[in-house]
Amino acid sequence: MDKIKAMEAFVGVVNTGGFTRAAELLKAPKASVSTLIQELEAHLGVRLLHRTTRRVTVTPDGAAFYERCARILDDVREAEESVSATHAAPSGRLRVDVTTSMASHLLIPALADFHARYPDIQLELGCGDRPVNLVSEGVDCAIRVGDVADPSLIARRIGSMHFLTCAAPAYLARHGEPQHPDDLTRHQCINYFLHRTGRHVPWDFARGDERRELQFESALSVNDSNAYTDACLAGLGIGQMPSFVFQLYQDAGRLQAVLPEWLTEPLPVHVVYPSNRHLSTKVQVFVEWAAETFESHPGLKRHVAIGAPGSPGAP
Repeated sequence: MDKIKAMEAFVGVVNTGGFTRAAELLKAPKASVSTLIQELEAHLGVRLLHRTTRRVTVTPDGAAFYERCARILDDVREAEESVSATHAAPSGRLRVDVTTSMASHLLIPALADFHARYPDIQLELGCGDRPVNLVSEGVDCAIRVGDVADPSLIARRIGSMHFLTCAAPAYLARHGEPQHPDDLTRHQCINYFLHRTGRHVPWDFARGDERRELQFESALSVNDSNAYTDACLAGLGIGQMPSFVFQLYQDAGRLQAVLPEWLTEPLPVHVVYPSNRHLSTKVQVFVEWAAETFESHPGLKRHVAIGAPGSPGAP
């Protein structure tokens, strides 16, 4: 049995949902595809697919094996590309992990441009604030905010992220506006806690040579960036959020800057990928595109126009 061909047949059936379409994709007789999968199941000693006269579905063992097979086939294709004298256009599955707010407000609005440039790349965008294990979870690369301390990862810096303190106008109308970071102890502040440790992220403030790092008790803490934004928009308290998110809702009159003279230290943004994995062409082009997207986005600039909704200072 040719294991690579058997894996290609199995992945093809799962991807297309049937033997006929997989055979067409592989340009092979349907009987040959069926035989390859039967031999593969016999070799492994497990059933990979449930077959009925109407449909083909993957078993739990098959689902786990599919993820490994898809990764192996991608690695084989990348190995062939790396030694090929004439590189074809980047193609294949590319799995990228990003936070929910970054996906919603930065990447997804720009993806039409990426697909126009690289139509043969099938992008799988994992969205969540939980840090993933790139190797064990089969992720090609991830965009992460903050310093990267993991020695098993290579990090390419693609920009900086700035945070602003803000609240919904309705909240400020009810509770007033703080004039100093210490005033926040008398306000409802929405905290963000980390998935792995449960630790609340401290609030960071800088004005000239002054630096303040504060933590507050809170009636509400969340661990998802989109939920954090929703809580601020709902008037549940004061929050700190990325400038690209704040500017979007300031423009709509739904958020207002608080303590605008107190800034936060910018955090670096990196694309990271495993150090023990060949950097494929598809990952390279994604990294370059992401860097270009971050560089050109107005909401990632250091000086975001701040003003009350509808005022001359508001864009």
